[in-house]
Amino acid sequence: MTPLEEIRHSCSHVLASAVLRLFPDAKLDIGPPTDTGFYYDLDLDHKLSAEDLVRIEDEMRKIVKENQAFVRKEVPRDEAAALIRQLGQERYKLGRLADIPENEAITFYTNGDFTDLCGGPHVRYTSKLKAFKLLSIAGAYHRGNEKNKQLQRIYGTAFETKEELAAHLERLEQARARDHRKLGKELKLFHIDEEVGQGLVLWLPKGAVIRQELQNFISEELRKQGYSQVFTPHIGKLSLYKTSGHFPYYKDSQFPAIAEPDALAQLADCGCSCAELTARLEGVSRQLADGLNARSGQTLIEDERVMDPERLLDGFLLKPMNCPHHIKIFASQPHSYRDLPVRLAEFGTVYRWEQSGELNGMTRVRAFTQDDAHIFCTESQVAEELIGCLALVKTVLTTLGMGDYRVRVGLRDPDSGKYTGDAAHWDKAEEACRQAARSLGMPFTEEPGEAAFYGPKIDFVVKDVIGREWQLGTVQVDYNLGVRFDLSYIGADNQAHRPVLIHRAPFGSMERFVGVLIEHFNGDFPLWLAPEQVRILPISDKVADYSRALLAKLRAADIRATLDEHSDKLGAKIRRAELEKIPHTLVIGQKEAEQESLSLRSRALGDEGTLRADDYLARLKHEIASRALPPTRQQP
Repeated sequence: MTPLEEIRHSCSHVLASAVLRLFPDAKLDIGPPTDTGFYYDLDLDHKLSAEDLVRIEDEMRKIVKENQAFVRKEVPRDEAAALIRQLGQERYKLGRLADIPENEAITFYTNGDFTDLCGGPHVRYTSKLKAFKLLSIAGAYHRGNEKNKQLQRIYGTAFETKEELAAHLERLEQARARDHRKLGKELKLFHIDEEVGQGLVLWLPKGAVIRQELQNFISEELRKQGYSQVFTPHIGKLSLYKTSGHFPYYKDSQFPAIAEPDALAQLADCGCSCAELTARLEGVSRQLADGLNARSGQTLIEDERVMDPERLLDGFLLKPMNCPHHIKIFASQPHSYRDLPVRLAEFGTVYRWEQSGELNGMTRVRAFTQDDAHIFCTESQVAEELIGCLALVKTVLTTLGMGDYRVRVGLRDPDSGKYTGDAAHWDKAEEACRQAARSLGMPFTEEPGEAAFYGPKIDFVVKDVIGREWQLGTVQVDYNLGVRFDLSYIGADNQAHRPVLIHRAPFGSMERFVGVLIEHFNGDFPLWLAPEQVRILPISDKVADYSRALLAKLRAADIRATLDEHSDKLGAKIRRAELEKIPHTLVIGQKEAEQESLSLRSRALGDEGTLRADDYLARLKHEIASRALPPTRQQP
């Protein structure tokens, strides 16, 4: 644990001890350090408020001033359980105790009159905690499972110095102002409706413009690289995902399998209630996902007429990934080495069952569209194809002013059982990723355990304008799905060979990418992406005819322009355009109408003076076609 992690871990203990001073009936669960701070989950009948947060933080500062020592004590397992009961914390702590492997030491840490089950380490004295701040209260299901009780989670942050803390709090203020959920509502970009379902994004017309422009942009680049566009359905046979391995490897994040209607009708004929059917279907689905023989578990209903549960659930699954469908397209016709590489691309929507507590606006959803593509190539083509994929990701990030990024190579963890395929294939795929990452000419990190179950990957972790990191573009090398689906092509030797599969998605998810862009640009999109590019502001009705003619001219040139014909004064119209973050506003008075000109106000540069309408239109077309960033955003 780093010194900063020790500080944050120690703060979580001071937080818990402060809570118990103020609320002795609180039952504690867990309080780890995090990448940005710390938290503690607790069960308390009293609903904590912002005022309580102030009281708790004040109590924490008292504990810090008391200069309490952190004292470690190793305890035998049976004594540990007794000590937890003595502390009155058995409701959750006994479960945490059971999580500790038999061969690991069980330790408690005490500071002042507070003792907690904990593996440590901590700072020596509470006086070392000089820069911390409690931030918020949220609900958190016990162990992250929404079927469990919802606890109260107190979030905080801590740093080694007060200066670092102040800088972090300033970044948090900026992040709150840029929150894509807030801006998305204000700018009318997207909507999430309870009756539609949490985690399911409704793209409003303005948001749809941004999405379509991004798709147009990437589609142009794909055509340059020789990709073919395909379309696939939103569901597929369950057996397809069993073959690919997505079922069961992603079993915890998939929607339940969909049984065939005739199977459900047969069950209904047997008198199975809807509740009983749902519960037993879920049970069999879990058994099949675990690779068990369904007949060895509970029978679906006690009636010999009911079909084999394996057949019952050999129905359909909402698509968790696009790759099995693309694989089937490749396999639908024979290929020779002369045909390769085959590059298939799709804006394909996939579905994941994310827990309610993990959903977050557009950045964590249950249905999302990937700018997905799969390349089927020979082993000798892998290096060149990877370089092409990485170049595409770099083009995307550079165009959008997101040039501050780092690269990580996700490798398999040899001690984990979550990976499929031959070790020799993994070695080749991992080395191919390393070589491709080196070709970027910049440092990269290797992270064991971050590979997909079928292959290693190269991720681009992008830093936005306020310093936050987002994992966006990804490229993966896969020697395994070709084996699982028995893919082949005829080589120059007239023998069958196995193609290598490369998965790549520069945006990743359209929903997540746009959510990140909203925050990165603070809703101030570059002209080519802006849902509304130009707004015309006539000073009076006397220039209405010229304003409408100018509007028609802009729209004929495929410019997204509107005309503000409200009777408000010019100042009110300008303020409205500013609030809606319109890149260009054109003020039209009598002089402009007579000279066929306009007075340009841009968000990037302010008042730019009078321009001839034709000259402005030419400039506008060039700026949009070049996908230029506004002058104030050109520097990372």
